[in-house]
Amino acid sequence: MKIGIKAFAALLLVVGLAGIGCRKTAANPFPPSGAVAGWEKSGKTQTFAAANLWQYIDGGADQYVSAGVVACSTSDYKFQRNLEAVVDVYTFKAGDGAKKIFDADPSANSRTAQLGDAARVYGQSVVFRKGTALIRIVAYESGPGTSEALLALARGVEGRL
Repeated sequence: MKIGIKAFAALLLVVGLAGIGCRKTAANPFPPSGAVAGWEKSGKTQTFAAANLWQYIDGGADQYVSAGVVACSTSDYKFQRNLEAVVDVYTFKAGDGAKKIFDADPSANSRTAQLGDAARVYGQSVVFRKGTALIRIVAYESGPGTSEALLALARGVEGRL
């Protein structure tokens, strides 16, 4: 059976397009409003590539870049219309970059949590790493139940990684 050049090219195109449709795409780590009880996503997600990370974390970007960060995505949330928090997801080339940044944070005044590969809970924040990702969730204020609410949001993010 002979196939002409045009037929062969068309076959390659179809196979190539089918392969594109089968590729796994990166998951969106940000839970939509209502996916985590009490939490509403309150803004658009912003993404910063390593080259312009300084625009988001002025003064601290070099540490992340030297650890192999690829990008940072960030989104705001509100809990029961009172507590406001930001979720930052840093994606690294390799898991050792996320570990390096996680290990550089002081563990004083924190407790560990069953979350990802390692996690710390502070009064107004939760920091954890999972694979090549480092996640920081920081509340703008603190009150009764803040840590528990942030942990619930962190579990929602972890489930989407």
